[in-house]
Amino acid sequence: MIRQLVLILSALLSIVPASAQTSPPPSPDPAPHPADVRVLMQTEQGPVVLAVHSGKAPVTAANFLKYVDQKRLDGTAFYRGVGAADYGFVQGGAQNDPKRILPPIAHEPTSQTGLVHDDGALSMARYAPGSATGDFFVVLGRMPSMDANPDAPGDNQGFAVFAHVVEGLDVIKAILAAPKSSTKGEGVMKGQMLETPVRIISVRRAP
Repeated sequence: MIRQLVLILSALLSIVPASAQTSPPPSPDPAPHPADVRVLMQTEQGPVVLAVHSGKAPVTAANFLKYVDQKRLDGTAFYRGVGAADYGFVQGGAQNDPKRILPPIAHEPTSQTGLVHDDGALSMARYAPGSATGDFFVVLGRMPSMDANPDAPGDNQGFAVFAHVVEGLDVIKAILAAPKSSTKGEGVMKGQMLETPVRIISVRRAP
C-alpha cells in the first residue's frame, strides 16, 4: 500500500521553516563522484538529470538502476508533495504496483554512506528498514530529521539517500508547488497528494 510506504516518512518529518531546525548551512551542489551514474528523467514538467551515487550507496543505487534499466519507472508519476517553496519533498515511483516493484533491498543508512538529506537529494521511501522497493522522494532544502540518528529512540535508521539532482531542480520545485487534492490521501497525508500527478515519461542512463 502507498500508505505503508509513506507512513514513517510522515511520522518523522514535520515541515517547519529551515531556520527552525538545528543544522549546518546547506551543502553546496555535490560534485560528480567518479562512481556516479548520470540518469535522465523525463517528466511532464521537464527533464531532470540525476547523479546516482553507486560508489557511496552501492545497494540502493544498484536497485534504482535496475528500475531504470528495466524501464520500470516509465509511466509512473510524482504523486505527493509536502512543504512549500524551497523546503519540502516530492514523492514518486512505482506506488507498490506488483507489476513494477522488485524485491525489497537492504537499508543503507546515511550514517553508513556519508550522504545526507540536503537540497536535491533522492532517497528511498520505506516502511521498516529493509522494506524499500520502487518509491523515492526528492528533497528541497536540508532535512536532518530524515538522516540516520543512532542516538534517537525507536527506528533511528532514517532514509537511504542514493542520488542528487544535478540539473532540473526547478522542475522539482514546480512539482512541489502543484495543486494538492483536498480529498486524496489518508490521515496526515490528506492534503499532500497532488491533484494531478506529474507523469514520469521515461528514466534512462544518460549518454
